[in-house]
Amino acid sequence: MIGVDVGSGDRMALGVLAQYRMATTGQMHRVIAPGVRIEQTRRRLARLRVEGLVDRITLPQAGRTRVWFPTAYGVQLACEWPEMRGRRPSRTVSDPTAVRLKAGHTLTVTETALVFLEDARRRGDVCEPLDWICEVHHPLGSGEAVIPDALLYYRRGPVDGDNGSMLRAFVEVDRATMGPERLAAKLAAYERLHRYVPVVPGRRPTIQEPAVEEWRRRYPLFPRLLFVLDGTGPAGAENRISALRAGAGLLASFPYDVPVLAAPLADLLQHGPSAPVWRPVHDAGRRVRWTESGHRQT
Repeated sequence: MIGVDVGSGDRMALGVLAQYRMATTGQMHRVIAPGVRIEQTRRRLARLRVEGLVDRITLPQAGRTRVWFPTAYGVQLACEWPEMRGRRPSRTVSDPTAVRLKAGHTLTVTETALVFLEDARRRGDVCEPLDWICEVHHPLGSGEAVIPDALLYYRRGPVDGDNGSMLRAFVEVDRATMGPERLAAKLAAYERLHRYVPVVPGRRPTIQEPAVEEWRRRYPLFPRLLFVLDGTGPAGAENRISALRAGAGLLASFPYDVPVLAAPLADLLQHGPSAPVWRPVHDAGRRVRWTESGHRQT
């Protein structure tokens, strides 16, 4: 049909903001339309704002940077689309005050997404803008849950020579706003998720329907776990990696069954995330690629 793609660029822009929570004008341009002039992205965002789908705040301490976010109407509309179905945006994603207070962390998460997206484009891998999903809820029972900063879907291209295997990763972005021990404690939560089997009241596992871990309902393999470190210099990054290594030492086989890697955001920006800049937390003296296989689990 003629004109069937009319509005597809607007749809992508709104979908990205609903899924990423917020982005600067420059970040939005790099995500949705890096091949055109940034003025086109500015006009698109302005049009969506007039339509009541997105809004913006200005951060005076950051050179009057404009930060865009979806309105409640925009979130409601985007979450009705097939590609967005099942998303659970935060209730405060459309609140300007919450956006301002969360801007430091959330914009760093968006920048981390761009690191992977732009690297995939250079390498011929497949990682589309909506393959970065923020704050996916993974229950642990008793009202507890693991909610990573992002879940990444990534398909390797022919440059890797492995016929396009699909990779998944939980991404935790740390800006040094909490102590190293609290950062390392996140490892224990992921280890619990790895072995968590939900109990259905009144039902017992059978041979035909054995009890299985909750994560297996979503993933064929437990996603690898990537810690991206920011907000500190090399010495601070080393301290945080040391804390992660100590935490991993308390978790028996988990860091061996699931790749758990850490790297400074500065290294990802300089070398690209596909470079061997990642440190396995159980063997921090090594440098590996995040795409390397490392699962022992079946």
